[in-house]
Amino acid sequence: MLYTVKLTVLAILVGCTIPVAQADTRPNILFIYTDDQAAWAMGNAGNPDCDTPGMDRLVREGAKFTNFFVTTPVCSPSRVGLLASRYGSEVGITDWIAPRADKYQRREADLGLDPTIDTWVRDLRDAGYNTGLVGKWHLGTQDRFLPKHFGYDYFYGFREGGAKVIDPELEHDGEKAVEKGLMADLLTDKALDFLQDAGKQDKPFMLSLHYRSPHAPWKPVAESDEAHVKDRELTLPAPDVPNLDHKRMERLMREYLASVAGVDRNVRRLLKLLDETGWAKNTIVVFTSDHGYNVGHHGIIHKGNGSWLTIEGTTPSGRRANMFDTSMRVPAIVRWPGVVEAGSIVDECITNLDWFPTLLAMAGLKTKDNTLIHGRNFLPLLRGESIPWENNFYGEYGMHHGETTDMRVYRTPEWKLMRDFLRLGKDELYHLAEDPGETRNLIGDPAHAAIQAELSQQINVQHAKLRPLP
Repeated sequence: MLYTVKLTVLAILVGCTIPVAQADTRPNILFIYTDDQAAWAMGNAGNPDCDTPGMDRLVREGAKFTNFFVTTPVCSPSRVGLLASRYGSEVGITDWIAPRADKYQRREADLGLDPTIDTWVRDLRDAGYNTGLVGKWHLGTQDRFLPKHFGYDYFYGFREGGAKVIDPELEHDGEKAVEKGLMADLLTDKALDFLQDAGKQDKPFMLSLHYRSPHAPWKPVAESDEAHVKDRELTLPAPDVPNLDHKRMERLMREYLASVAGVDRNVRRLLKLLDETGWAKNTIVVFTSDHGYNVGHHGIIHKGNGSWLTIEGTTPSGRRANMFDTSMRVPAIVRWPGVVEAGSIVDECITNLDWFPTLLAMAGLKTKDNTLIHGRNFLPLLRGESIPWENNFYGEYGMHHGETTDMRVYRTPEWKLMRDFLRLGKDELYHLAEDPGETRNLIGDPAHAAIQAELSQQINVQHAKLRPLP
């Protein structure tokens, strides 16, 4: 089914500007957060099958990160890392939150992020920012877990992890209603409304726009979003995995990339508004995702909770829990006119835990002395400064929907070890310097026993540093 986008009339006419001078000269922040978007799913990443002129424009006008990772490759714990700079195991959220039970998952209607935890959003609000969240929350469905308790003045979207692609039920001020249209377009409409209102006030704004796209299911899509890939011969992954369902892979890749194009079309709407109002010159635009994704990469579909993309009734089959780079590396772009050099590249290894201190630093703030976070301020790297920087990182994933794991990973630019403390025989060791695609598992190879022991010890050391909430 195709869905034709209906054009809406914006309050701002094409070519017009509404110069509104804010009394507070601190930068505005527009934080665009996609769901399930891999780092490879962007034209500027060298993928000709991607139709992403908006994202590519941000890369040309800002800084692109080549090694930006999340510490858990699935929705809810990754959002914990973004908002609170903590690991999911510290707050009891190690897998995506499932309010309703079925044969693959347990009921977690009472689970959510502790509202007393420190967040950068609350710090910005307390410092005078007008804060808003439009879109996906996925950190608890009960009222005590509402975004307003974490620093957001405004919330429009949905509390659970999913909502319909078209005609979804969305919430504002506690009231839910079915909205007509494509989800990504509806969220962008509300984001534009928020920006037009907030931009006229005498204080800076911070808007988090959390799309659910390109999370599956992807259909329906707008005709224009599908046009680039509809009849194109795609360049598909070719892993050495038996019984791959190539026909299904191709269909899923077309739908996935069309969904990415739908996000990009809406990103261009946002950038147009910033241009027309003149707010672009004092607005930091961040673009990133909650984790990566696989569409045939390593022979699987989905992220850290992957499943084999093989022909039904053949092997391998079932789940393929993982912490591959394709599941953990995300696109990340920061545009800040006058501060971040256009077209610059940041190659250092950054994680989603680092957003907390960095976003505060962008607003001229510091983390409070009693705030417990794991992130580091990477603003100096954005400014082009040379500073000491550790490029190793630790991650973890305690999966309990569909499969039960206790995975932990330690990654350096050269090596990567993934250990599973619940499933014997599932550990993985990759020499990234020679095998960046993680195709040869070297676990147990006597030639690499020393590096395996060293990385295993680092996993233990890093895990011991975590501080669970009381």
